[in-house]
Amino acid sequence: MAKIDLVRNIGIVAHIDAGKTTVTERFLYYSGRSHKIGEVHDGEAQMDWMPQEQERGITITAAATTLSWNNHEIHLIDTPGHVDFTIEVERSLRVLDGAVVVFCGRGGVEPQSETVWAQADKFHVPRIAFVNKLDRVGAELPTVVAQIREKLGANPVVVQLPIGEEGDFVGVVDLIERKALRWTGKEEDPPAVEEIPTHMGDAVEAAREELVEAVADFDDELAERYLEGEEISAKEIRAALRSGTLANRCVPVLCGAALRNRGIQPLLDAVGHYLPAPTEVAEVEAFIPGTDRRVSQRPVDQDPLCALAFKVAMEQGRKMVFFRVYSGRIKPGDTLYNPRAGKKDKVSLVLKMHANKRERIQAAVAGDIAVGMGLKSVGTGDTLCQEDHPLLLEAIDSYETVISVAVEPKNLPEKDKMDFGLAKMVEEDPTFGVREDAETGQTLISGMGELHLEIMTDRLMREYGVSVRVGKPQVVYRETVRGPATEEYRFERRQEDDRVFGHARIAVSPLPRGSENVALAELGGDPPPPQELVEAALEGMRDAFRSGPEGGYPIKDVKAVLVGLEVPEGATNEVPYKIAAQEAFRKAMRTARVQLLEPVMDVEVTTPEESMGEVIGDLNQRGGRIEASQFRGNKRVIAAKVPLKQMFGYSTALRSLTKGRAVFSMRFSEFDAHGGD
Repeated sequence: MAKIDLVRNIGIVAHIDAGKTTVTERFLYYSGRSHKIGEVHDGEAQMDWMPQEQERGITITAAATTLSWNNHEIHLIDTPGHVDFTIEVERSLRVLDGAVVVFCGRGGVEPQSETVWAQADKFHVPRIAFVNKLDRVGAELPTVVAQIREKLGANPVVVQLPIGEEGDFVGVVDLIERKALRWTGKEEDPPAVEEIPTHMGDAVEAAREELVEAVADFDDELAERYLEGEEISAKEIRAALRSGTLANRCVPVLCGAALRNRGIQPLLDAVGHYLPAPTEVAEVEAFIPGTDRRVSQRPVDQDPLCALAFKVAMEQGRKMVFFRVYSGRIKPGDTLYNPRAGKKDKVSLVLKMHANKRERIQAAVAGDIAVGMGLKSVGTGDTLCQEDHPLLLEAIDSYETVISVAVEPKNLPEKDKMDFGLAKMVEEDPTFGVREDAETGQTLISGMGELHLEIMTDRLMREYGVSVRVGKPQVVYRETVRGPATEEYRFERRQEDDRVFGHARIAVSPLPRGSENVALAELGGDPPPPQELVEAALEGMRDAFRSGPEGGYPIKDVKAVLVGLEVPEGATNEVPYKIAAQEAFRKAMRTARVQLLEPVMDVEVTTPEESMGEVIGDLNQRGGRIEASQFRGNKRVIAAKVPLKQMFGYSTALRSLTKGRAVFSMRFSEFDAHGGD
């Protein structure tokens, strides 16, 4: 078997507090990668290495490591669960071949579980599910499995049953091998392999029957033998289950309690059994730059290089580029070409990462996830290739910022340091923005939520030594138009004896909510205007989308059509046509009447039944729209859509309303008319 067939590129993903990092720490310990388990609640988790992660007990940045288990080389990325850092999950899943999705045995499918599941669907990533925390009061495997089926539209296939419930949970029954695994809870003790408890015999046989019936769907020959009543071997069940998982037709479900060191070894086994090698996923397609031609990239070291830079991180001012190699190899000293920037960079070092620790390697080959130093021109989503064999992979999607704060240095000499630090952080994080307010001259930073901006300002102080004053959070709006309008602008200047002239006539109209902006030309005339002047005007229109005439917010859901271009004979200067198009567009926006759009959030509150009335009343007062109310265990779960500006300080208000017994989660839903107008 080739080495690449034993490689697994996987991510651990979940809702916040489901136990992702706790599972990862056990992976490291049992594989021998670490000799001590680092606990999240002690601030000692190896994968949560940032000071902000250790203080808050949450994962903020995706951390990579490599470990070995049963001859498999597992490249693992532990991702954040908090919605503010969802870009870390998005760009990790883009380069991974498989994922372990962790669910809380009590919380089940929570809002961010749905988000990460949708992200995995987007990239067709095969998954296995691990139902964690089965030792907690109220934890129920069947309930979580039902939610995976109903809420996520998945086909969960249970391969283990828990032995004992809640505080009495001590092990699992392996339905494939028909054996029991029991753990003492001491981290150093391996599971004891035992006979199935007598009282579970009927339940185990019924569950195994369901398992065999499910996997028979993925193998016609197996289905035939099953219908004829033949015994299906453990090896055959595993092969069929692997086939169904790789085709995204099912999700094997395992269970345990990671904090109590129960269920981890079988989960590591499952990574090798059911998740794909780089050779078993669809070949990545790259474009030949400047053409529509696509080329499939085989995971072969000898082929031309094709790699995707999926993350940029700064360490003491030095740029580290995380990349996934799809074909070819990268060695220290290689000159790599970045077709987006049209630049070449020499990679000085190639590293394997273990959280924030680095290990030099001789080469990164097809199927590897590694880090390169010295790649100055490379950003998130860029392709790395050879200049004589240029290739371009599809870029990584980003997310729209929804909140901003003003930051200013405590004194003037600090301003340059602040600007330097902010520029480096923008390079790292595609969901972090910086701009200067044209009216006040203030520096505004924007991001995905209050926690996101809190972390960024904290990093400014710790990493770049800048003390800043931070303003109150402000909502980041979008601007659109209420109706259609057409306007023109004539740009004329005299420069010595030359006449600089540009003219554009532009029609704007609204598009449905959630559309992409559109800029196009519909020009008559014979002969038609020079194409380079048309392109200059279109570029001006696209630039104008970045800042609206009302508050300088980005423009959304607008169609802009260039319908007129006056061109004097011999005109070749593109700049005045770009300026004329920008000004005509702004005039048309004002005539069409600008409408502000505000971010609206999906809010989910889990509260005791007796507090439900107060919670719903408070959400209504905040301009929220109640979408659903249902039971989850003995708690009531309320789903609502609420304008973001009404949610500042909500955690304090909710604690007061429910005596601290309710929790909530929030994620961006859509931009909608400000104030409902």
